[in-house]
Amino acid sequence: MLHCPFCGNDDTKVIESRQVDEGTAVRRRRECESCARRFTTYEKYEDSLMVVVKKDGRREEFSRSKLKVGILRACEKRPVSLEQIEKVIYEIEKSLRNRYDREIPSPAIGEAVMHALVQLDEVAYIRFASVYREFNDIQRFLQELHELVEKKGNI
Repeated sequence: MLHCPFCGNDDTKVIESRQVDEGTAVRRRRECESCARRFTTYEKYEDSLMVVVKKDGRREEFSRSKLKVGILRACEKRPVSLEQIEKVIYEIEKSLRNRYDREIPSPAIGEAVMHALVQLDEVAYIRFASVYREFNDIQRFLQELHELVEKKGNI
């Protein structure tokens, strides 16, 4: 039984269902029978466990929500919809699953995000790059901007 996240009631009804992530998940809009508030749930098949191998050798379970938080932070106050962000996350996750069996080196995730953001929103890309590549000074920041401008000119 699915509980309402607002009041804890057991009775919720499905208002709308649709497939997302190219048919690999179902998004459901629900309404609580008690408080009438609406919320969204996702139903997705459980994939095999992916483990991220950190630079120092530590291993931790891949976290889609951690990936989403990083991308949302980079896209904050930018003209990027949540739908676009969800699509980017789906594509990154899909490419990582196709490229790696179970263990993903953490730099591969960062590079995949960088590749996706440079196409989605250049400001979000620079924001993410400044954290991911650990810009220590304005010179490194300017260098990244210069490289972005050069790439854009060659496209």
